Amino acid sequence: MTNIFLETLQGKTTDRPPVWFMRQAGRVLPSYQALKEQYTFWQLMKDPELAAKVTLLPIDDLGVDAAILFSDILVIPYAMGMGLDFTDQGPVFEHPLKDVNDPLETLNPDPDKLNYIYRAIDKILETPGNTTPLVGFSGAPLTVMLFMIQGLGTRSNFADAEKFFFKEKHLTRKMAEAVTELTIEYALQQIKHGISAFQLFDTHAGSVPFTYYQEVFMPSVKKIADAVRATGTPFIFFPKGIGTGIKEINHDICDFLSVDWQTSLYTAREMVDKNVGLQGNLDPRILFADQETIKKELYNYIPFHNQESKWIFNLGHGLVPGIPVENVKFVVDFVKQVHW
Repeated sequence: MTNIFLETLQGKTTDRPPVWFMRQAGRVLPSYQALKEQYTFWQLMKDPELAAKVTLLPIDDLGVDAAILFSDILVIPYAMGMGLDFTDQGPVFEHPLKDVNDPLETLNPDPDKLNYIYRAIDKILETPGNTTPLVGFSGAPLTVMLFMIQGLGTRSNFADAEKFFFKEKHLTRKMAEAVTELTIEYALQQIKHGISAFQLFDTHAGSVPFTYYQEVFMPSVKKIADAVRATGTPFIFFPKGIGTGIKEINHDICDFLSVDWQTSLYTAREMVDKNVGLQGNLDPRILFADQETIKKELYNYIPFHNQESKWIFNLGHGLVPGIPVENVKFVVDFVKQVHW
């Protein structure tokens, strides 16, 4: 059975772009919120049956063309021995690396701590009637390390971690290598268990100058990409906030580049290697508007699709809590029904 998402990843021309959303498995779905009243975030992730159920909710509730594994980018530091809790204020680490004398020595990678995720993948793919491709993912070393060093997910403030990057450049590089090694094993296991594509999330790629990123973190991205692509699995890269650095993203780095909402798709297409497909870049906040306003915004994407077949409709970042679920469904229906 053919699938429009997989066909687009393979470079085939389709009648419309495939559509899925970052952070679609949760947040805006009433069915997910009902589960959250019964279980904690950790419980939902660690129970393979529950994780599989949440992963597949957007397929039934929204009608998207791809599922993304219900997990979190911070499972890698958790598997490296960092005590992690998910609170109402966000993720919090027991002992932030900024408070540790020898951060590298305190890390103790244990790949077995990720086994529950592979069991969830098995459950998803064994679900009767499910033929939707599954996107696996991991956080990129820079973003993951910001949380590890800072110790909590304040999102807008990683001041201590950013200071660490510049003050301890050699150590930063060594830590990135350690995170990369486990990330590669994690990605390969996801592939072994049956994911159809892999996305690397670098949500805070713009937190350092691109020259620093290219020197210290891009080698890690390239290693992860090479390992994934060596298996024949499509590799999608999302470096949010990387700005004009996208002009350095070529087909050696990824198959598809996920574009943030700060960069127009036309600009991205001009700057990025033509062999690299694009994904994105609708600003999720437009989904707070009325549907007539949303429709006008969506019509702007039609001319782009007419000139670019290697494009996956998605957001420029993840869905934001509080967005009306009917507006998310409206977007999916528009993409599927409008004359492209």
